[in-house]
Amino acid sequence: MSVVARIGSHLRTSKTVMVSGGTLCAIALIAIVAPWISPNEYLAADFSSILRAPTMSAGHIFGTDDLGRDLFVRTMMGVRVTFVVAIVASVVSLVIGVLYGATAGFVGGRVDGVMMRLVDTLYATPFIFFVILLLVVFERNFLLIFVAIGAINWLDMARIVRGQTLSLREREFVQAAQLIGVSTPRIIFRHIAPNLVGIVIVYVTLTIPQAILIESFLSFLGLGVQEPQTSLGKLVNDGTKQMEGASWILLIPATLLAAILLCFNFLGDGMRDLLDSRRSQ
Repeated sequence: MSVVARIGSHLRTSKTVMVSGGTLCAIALIAIVAPWISPNEYLAADFSSILRAPTMSAGHIFGTDDLGRDLFVRTMMGVRVTFVVAIVASVVSLVIGVLYGATAGFVGGRVDGVMMRLVDTLYATPFIFFVILLLVVFERNFLLIFVAIGAINWLDMARIVRGQTLSLREREFVQAAQLIGVSTPRIIFRHIAPNLVGIVIVYVTLTIPQAILIESFLSFLGLGVQEPQTSLGKLVNDGTKQMEGASWILLIPATLLAAILLCFNFLGDGMRDLLDSRRSQ
């Protein structure tokens, strides 16, 4: 049975993981479909309905914000952006981290030392300073968020992959490939990378909520998603300004953000339990 098949079989036996995965799928589906079928437009401002409380009769089930915009549609659009940023940033960190860590661990020696000192240097760079520097150089851009998050997230992945690669390169099948003259890139792609699938999948499920938190933090500070786009972090930031008189503007996106993070963490725990069970066998 393949690694992916074993993972799927294990996840189907965990009710917590199944509920978490189903909840995430439901949220994603609603976020994709709801803005298309809603009678309220994303940017339409109704100044006669400013700060209207959630109600079904008026067609604003999440209420409206301080400009009279429908909060349900804006929240679903925010979920879209949050998911896209988190998933793309995680994929970027996955590709860079696996290639970088596998190369450093397999080559070893001075190359490994130089590559890991670069990782340590980036770790020591204050994240907010790095983001502000990017903003000064490139100005505010949606793609900047991917760069900022990806530039940080891949560091942990590289360290984990390097540690696993240091162990794998001593295995018999890797040494046999070296003896028959297989090139280093081919060994990494054909022999090292496939044996990293388990740990990589587990860690990716943990980096997605980390990426969501970073994006929300940047948007909360006003350094992330900019108008007319929005995200859950930006909606929470907007809600803090109206929390005394219109608490739903803060509570709804904040609750949804917490639920998404909780579901991803449950998935990560399930994947980690699977990896632990495989190691104990």
